[in-house]
Amino acid sequence: MAELQNRFGKIRTVEEAMEYINDGITIMIAGFCGVGSSFRLIREIEKKGVKDLTLISIDAGDPGVGPEDIIKNEQCKKLIASHIGATPRTGELLNEGKLEVEFSPQGTLAERIRAGGVGIPGFLTDVGMGTVIEEGKPRVTLDGKEYILETALRADVAIILAEKADEFGNLVYNKTARGINPHMARAADITIVDAREIVPLGSIDPEHVVTPGAYVDVIVQGGGDWTWEWQLKK
Repeated sequence: MAELQNRFGKIRTVEEAMEYINDGITIMIAGFCGVGSSFRLIREIEKKGVKDLTLISIDAGDPGVGPEDIIKNEQCKKLIASHIGATPRTGELLNEGKLEVEFSPQGTLAERIRAGGVGIPGFLTDVGMGTVIEEGKPRVTLDGKEYILETALRADVAIILAEKADEFGNLVYNKTARGINPHMARAADITIVDAREIVPLGSIDPEHVVTPGAYVDVIVQGGGDWTWEWQLKK
């Protein structure tokens, strides 16, 4: 591990990675219902006790899974997500006025993050017109049809899980973790990757690389997403 770290300087300890997590930042946490989420890094965010976070996540997690505990601990001032239905406490915080929630349809949310990663400031969609999703957003008429203007999303830090990373940060994902994780990896100023396995440069077939290492700033070996083994360690 030390030999790899000396080569590109991206492989860090979990403690070093947490230096990027501070009060008031906007943070993306990858995964869906915990799949593709770094449980170790989420736990470290809880332990650090940072607050006033703006959290961008596909969902609010499930009880004890994904970012749910960060929200439950009232470390977030705002959540941008597609749904919160699996985490009752998130709904309670919303109703109590302790958490601002911005809902975005799941496909729209994914595209907003993707747009942020490739430098597109916004895009047009008719999804959500005539619903609460449209509130406060401008309408644009194009070829005689009306659309909502959705803005791109970026973050100060993105935390994602990869199945494998080489020492430069080229990433391979496991199954559905490939959904939102690659988009978030591109859409943050600092991308922190929890890799199940870290290998030397050249060990990953270039045809298998999903996220190029140019988008990755920090690599840790933190333990992965939800497993029964993880739950037993809690």
